[in-house]
Formats: sequence, C-alpha cells, structure tokens
Amino acid sequence: MISGRGLGHTGGTLDKLESIPGFNVSQSPEQMKQILEQVGCCIVGQSDELVPADKVLYSLRDVTATVDSLPLITASILSKKAAENISTLVLDVKFGSAALYPTLESARPLAQSLVSVGSQLGINTAAVLSDMDRPLGQRVGHSLEVLETLECLHGGGPADLRELVTTLGGCLLWQCGAAESVKAGSGRIAAALDDGSALRTFQAMLQAQGVAPSAAQALCTGTEEQRYQVLGRASTQEELLAPQDGTVQGILALPIACVLHSLGAG
Repeated sequence: MISGRGLGHTGGTLDKLESIPGFNVSQSPEQMKQILEQVGCCIVGQSDELVPADKVLYSLRDVTATVDSLPLITASILSKKAAENISTLVLDVKFGSAALYPTLESARPLAQSLVSVGSQLGINTAAVLSDMDRPLGQRVGHSLEVLETLECLHGGGPADLRELVTTLGGCLLWQCGAAESVKAGSGRIAAALDDGSALRTFQAMLQAQGVAPSAAQALCTGTEEQRYQVLGRASTQEELLAPQDGTVQGILALPIACVLHSLGAG
C-alpha cells in the first residue's frame, strides 16, 4: 500500500510507522514486489518512481489553503492506489470535528467522488464513512498509536478500533469476492486478529522493511515495557487531573489533534 503523511492537523500513516526505529517507507518498485512475494503486504510512501507529482501537490496544499479541496484529495488518494495496480479498494472516509469535513453530509461528496473516480480507473471501489469527532481508541501520538495497533493485533485493544478494523477488512473481503457477506468477512478479520496470524504477518513486514529482528520481536511478542524500550518514552510527562468528580461525556478530537500538530506530530 502506498500511504501518505500528515496534512494540516491530521496524522499520517507513514509518520506513525516511522516512529518504529528502522522502519523504511522508501522502497523501490522492485523491493515492494519482493516484500509482497515474501510477506504478503507492505506500506510505503510515494517516491521519484511512484506518483512523484503527488509529493509536490501534497506539500502545496498545506500552504495554499487547499487541504480540503475535494478534487485534490481525490487525485492524491487515487493516484497512489492506481499506481499500485490494485483490483479492489475500500476507503475509510472520515467526518467530524477533527476530519477535513465536519459532518456526514459534507463528507459524502468526497466518498462519492472517490468511488466514482476509482470505478472509472477500473478499481472496484467502496467507501465507509466513519466518525472523527472523538479520538479513535484511547491513545494519540505516533508511537502510542503503534502500541495500540499492537494491542489490536493481539486480539485486544479498544472496542471502537477493533470494530473499525474488522468492518473495513470485512468490506474488502466481500468486495473482492473472498467472503459471502461483509459480516462473514469481518468474522475472518476478527479470527486473524485473535489467532495471531495478523500479528505474525505484521512482524514479518516490519523486518522486511528494515526493523531489526530483535526490535520487531520485542514489539510483537514482548511486554509493554519492552515495547517502550524500542519506541522510547517522552522526556516530559505530566498527569492532568479533573478539578472535580464527574462523568466524561465526550472527548473532543480536534483540540488534541492541534496540540499534537504543534508538537511536531504532523
């Protein structure tokens, strides 16, 4: 998969993966093919050989107030997918206060644009609209989200994260004909999380993309402390307590995203 970096206050998949020491998102087409043959998956960024124009347009959007431009978003996402020569694609289109589009209705045209253009490119495309008013899971920040990903790959982790993963994966399996329904596909994804097969594939991908075998093993099969030894801890930690007893009714994602962006996690 060719993925992207953070844009505006939104986080980037590549930035999160690069918080893992040694993980190399810069792979040539030949290296990608080799990793796919050996492991079955890889996550890389665009390069001089793969959708080079996207890098230029991506950086320009950040400084020309066109981060939320529907045509440019569509072109950026689908140019990378078309370069992968894939047959089937399921996209997670976010809406909410921390997304590029604040409401379900405002995000729907983007989903429709992606499905329409993807289909015109010969890709069997579907989109799932999901809420980003509150943070997904219970951790925010690059390495912290990697830790939460590992929890999910162990069959645990926050319920909302697991639900999104199994739903998107189930849709993909159904779209490509590998499952008779979305529900059946979601069940297969859940089984892969629970039986350790997804985790083993992730560990193999880490090593294939440059992570030292000892570090990959510590992350995937070690204790939480061993994972922190690989990823590192923040030099400054502060516990913030509520001034009085009460019940948390909601956690706003946008202010947290803006703080992370100001700290350099963009």
